[in-house]
Parts: sequence; structure tokens; C-alpha cells
Amino acid sequence: MSLVLQMRNDRAGLVAQVQALAQIEAGGGSLSAEQLQQFTSLETQINDLTAKIKRAESAEQLAAAGAVPVSESAQGATSPPAGSISGPFSEKAKPGTGMAQMTRLLAAAQGNQQMAAQLAKDGGYPSDVHMALSVVTPGAGGVLVPQNFATDIIESLRPVSIVRKMGVTSLPLNNGNLTMPRITGNTVVSYIGSDTDIPVTGMTFGDTKLSAKTAAAIVPISNDLLAMSGVNPRVDSIVASDLTVSMGLSEDLHFIRADGSGVLPKGLRHWAPSFNVLTAPAVADLTLEKIDLFLGGMMLRLEAANVQMKSCGWLMAPRVLRWLQSLRDGNGNKAYPEIDLGMLKGYPVGLSTQIPVNLGADGDESEIYFVNFADCMIGEDMDLTIGFSSEASYKDAEGNMVSAFQRNQTLVRVIAKHDFGPRHVESIVVAVAVKWGKGM
Repeated sequence: MSLVLQMRNDRAGLVAQVQALAQIEAGGGSLSAEQLQQFTSLETQINDLTAKIKRAESAEQLAAAGAVPVSESAQGATSPPAGSISGPFSEKAKPGTGMAQMTRLLAAAQGNQQMAAQLAKDGGYPSDVHMALSVVTPGAGGVLVPQNFATDIIESLRPVSIVRKMGVTSLPLNNGNLTMPRITGNTVVSYIGSDTDIPVTGMTFGDTKLSAKTAAAIVPISNDLLAMSGVNPRVDSIVASDLTVSMGLSEDLHFIRADGSGVLPKGLRHWAPSFNVLTAPAVADLTLEKIDLFLGGMMLRLEAANVQMKSCGWLMAPRVLRWLQSLRDGNGNKAYPEIDLGMLKGYPVGLSTQIPVNLGADGDESEIYFVNFADCMIGEDMDLTIGFSSEASYKDAEGNMVSAFQRNQTLVRVIAKHDFGPRHVESIVVAVAVKWGKGM
């Protein structure tokens, strides 16, 4: 146990004694002369310990900042400065690097926070990583990630999670909850004649309520990567990428199609009102004209609901988009050439493998979404928790059980809390029974 942590534990014990004495008076009793003297003595000891803790923390911070990093090759005093690699492979730290370094150290130490802090100090890691590991305390669910690292990794999800990438609004949850008012009916404005009463009208309001839902992602990391000592941006970039990809895929799966039952958030598919769920034209009698009218009809649903169209976009499975991309008109020209630029009918397209292509009775249907993403919100609890195991097993993409021990891997479990919802459900249109491209 580090000196700082030991002093904090000692101070907590003294504070508990002070509180016990204070409870006597709170309950209507009075302190004896001996107890009053004890109270004063405890107060002095607490103040002295607080001052010592501050000095020890400053000393640790200075020691971490001045530590000589360990080179992966030389392992000596000739190592490059912390956070960098000399030579032609020099790279800048990317978003999520601090979280990746903290994860790598904790995984190498099998969740032992004090050992990880010492590894950070000896390995020349940045001072914020060393300090974070020196002050966090492990809990039953794992180690709580400092908020600055958690914010960094959540922001790095934006280019990975297709729902975030399309422009949803991220808002903090206050004590795990967020209530956003929404307008459900507009003010009616009318013209009146002379000596006529002005009609009393007004807007009607409703609420969108978000509450923290717990999401967990399992990330297998090679022990060969964890064995690399010192700061290496390329290694940290791989770890950060694995973390964000796993979390991003989990978010897309739930923010698009989760039904909101039990502990799940409600995704776009189940937020969409029934009158905005449209059945796609059947493949048997499909024509380019019918396809174009149908896609335009999806857009019209939002336009007719007075939805601001500046932040709208499409979500679909890759199979559907590649089929649309291959369509040709009667002259052999591409029907939608803008798809090559990531657009469809003037709006950006997001691809997600989390939109199934095996829906329906025959297992060959998919869905298309047209959404005003500026109207959608992710409520986020900025606390992330990470846990580790080198013995647990997990299921791969094919559903096969994989032993981390046999694969020489360490499993990192990331637990996040968030929820998803739109301010106006009319901003979501879903096409179902989409069999387009099923033969591709």
C-alpha cells in the first residue's frame, strides 16, 4: 500500500472517531471533559494528516513528472521522453491514450492498482497516468476510471459509433437521470377582426426522460502487448482502438434496435411511431421509380412533421447500400452516384453491421432508417469502470467459447452507463421488410 493511501486510511479512521463523538451531542447527550479533549486531539491529528497528504501527493506528482522512462530496447537512462518515441516512428498521443495506458498497466498488474501505479512510475508514463493510478481505489465492479480519461475515451467513440458519428447530442446525466421537455403541439396563430376576442392558445409539452442503463463490453487484449514496457504510442493506439471499437459496436446495437425492456435502452427502431414505420416495396415488382418514390416518401414524413432537415441522415446495412450503389438507369448511368461520396438524396449515409439482414419470416430482410439525428440524445454518466481477468472465457463473433488463458489473452471488461432517446419521435422513420440486395 502506498504512503498516500495509508495516510488516507488513517485519516478516515480518525474522521470516523470524530463523527462518533459528534453523534453523542446530536442525540441530545453531552461530551465529558475527556471526550472534549479527545475531540480536539483528533481534530489536530486530522489537520496534520491532511497537510502531510498534500505534501506527499505533490512529491509523487513531481517524482512522476521527473521520472526517467524505460526504453523498450535499451531499458536504461537513454530512453526517450515520456509519451514519445524517438526516430522516424515518432507519433503524437491520440485521444484515449491515457485510458489505454491506464488499462494496459492495470491489466499487466491483474487489477492491482498499487502495482500498476509503480509500473507507471518506473516505466516513465505521463504524470497524469501515474497520479490517477495512485489515487483511485478498486471496488467490487473494478477500477473507476478518472473522469478526464473517461471523457477522452467517450469522445473518441464519435468516429467509431455510427450513431454518434451521425450527429446525436451527448448530454450528461445528473445523478443518473435527465428530463428534457419537448413540444408536442404548436401555438395556433389566427387573425381577428375588430372587437373580437383573441383566442387563447398555446404550446403543449411532454417530457423525454433518460435514466442510466448499464452497458458492459468485453475486450480481449493480447498478453504480448501487455508485456511491452514503457510508453509506446503504437501499442497504446491498438489498445485504445480495441476499447472504442468494442464500446462503439455495443452502443450501435442498442441505440439502433434495443427494445427498451428490462435493463435495455430503447433504440431508434422502437422509438419510431407506428405511422412512421413503412414497408419497403417488394423485390418482385421493383423498379427504379418505386425505389426513388419510397425513399422520397421517407424523407417526406419528416418534412410534413416540420422537422428541421439540416441534421438528417440515413442508416442502413452495408448490403442495402451496395445494392443501391449498383443500380443503373436506362442509359447505364448510376442511379445514385452520390453514394460514392457517402450521400443519398442529399443526406449523409451511415453504414452499420448492427442493422440485421436476417429479419423476417424468411430470414432475409433488413431495415433502413431516416432520422433527424440532432433531435436524438445520449445521456451519459461519465463514470467508466474497468475490470480484468486472464482466466475467464468469452464468445467470439461465431458464438464459440474462447478461453483467454489458452489464447494468452487478458479480458478487459468496460462498464459504462448511458441512455438514448429522441426529443420528438416524429424525427424517426423506419423502412422494414427491406429485401433489397439479398442476393449479393
